[in-house]
Amino acid sequence: MIVSASYRTDIPAFYGAWFVNRLEAGFCRVVNPYGGAPIRVPLGGPEVDGFVFWTRNAAPFAAALDAVAAHRIPFVVHYTVTGYPRALEAATPPAARAVAAMRGLRHRFGPRAVVWRYDPILVTSLTETGWHIDNFARLAAALAGATDEVVVSFAQFYAKTQTNLGAAARRHGFAWRDPEPPEKRDLLRRLAASAGERGMRLTLCTQPGLVEAAAPAARCIDAERLSDVAGRRIAARTKGNRPGCACAESRDIGAYDSCPQGCAYCYAVRGQALARRRLHGHDPAGEFLAAPRPPAGRDQATVSKRPPGEAGGPSAAPFGPGAGEPPLATPTIAGRSSRSCSM
Repeated sequence: MIVSASYRTDIPAFYGAWFVNRLEAGFCRVVNPYGGAPIRVPLGGPEVDGFVFWTRNAAPFAAALDAVAAHRIPFVVHYTVTGYPRALEAATPPAARAVAAMRGLRHRFGPRAVVWRYDPILVTSLTETGWHIDNFARLAAALAGATDEVVVSFAQFYAKTQTNLGAAARRHGFAWRDPEPPEKRDLLRRLAASAGERGMRLTLCTQPGLVEAAAPAARCIDAERLSDVAGRRIAARTKGNRPGCACAESRDIGAYDSCPQGCAYCYAVRGQALARRRLHGHDPAGEFLAAPRPPAGRDQATVSKRPPGEAGGPSAAPFGPGAGEPPLATPTIAGRSSRSCSM
């Protein structure tokens, strides 16, 4: 089994002490986001083939990675670095600091242990396609030699995303839109060429309608990459979490509504204030990252659905999906959660 930590929140940035405690205990418990009893997930021993970590800030997680390495469990870190304006990413580390952290990971754990995520690609009046071309090229130049892959995807405007993004648009006075497929494909080709010049392969996360030679499908949970890190074969069946996903099967150990970084496009948090409250109430010694809230003696998920669409209002931006457009359907996932954060 591959353990994902986590699509739902940034464990390395905020919950490193909890993770180390659970690693030493050999298991954690996870609220089932689709209802039903909590899930017990092993974190060591023969059941665990490796970890995939998702983060925007790995600096607080250095001791945890050392602990995982001491247990001789291979891992890969997906590191999101976008360099977006603060109106879109309120509390993420500056891009230069994230780049330095990625280079540190590559130096400590090897070239296959870290993957750059430029994800999601969000087109706004602050970040039009020309801005992305220039911004991506600068980041790719800074990350040359630190990684061999960059994973991208375009923002998907599910209900919760529209709610969060619409609130940010009203607060900061920007507009956002969902480009048509030809514009997206052209941008992908340009980004892929820029990545290739810096020794990186660009892959596209779970957007099969845009896959082409310049942007093949990503495998974010990648047993082959974990095998390279481990120096031995790790076998895992492909079990995507939505149509077009090429990921290997995994089990996620995170919790929704627990990342306080305040990204305007977030699908995993209903509001930053709620996330801060959950972080404040977090127990590093507990079995759960975020304890379940049992009504009438029964366990219940803290969030009913995952990425990225839960109940919420339409965007108030001048352009973008309108109020009359239904959110995309939330996928049904057996055995694990699904992703982008992009974390």
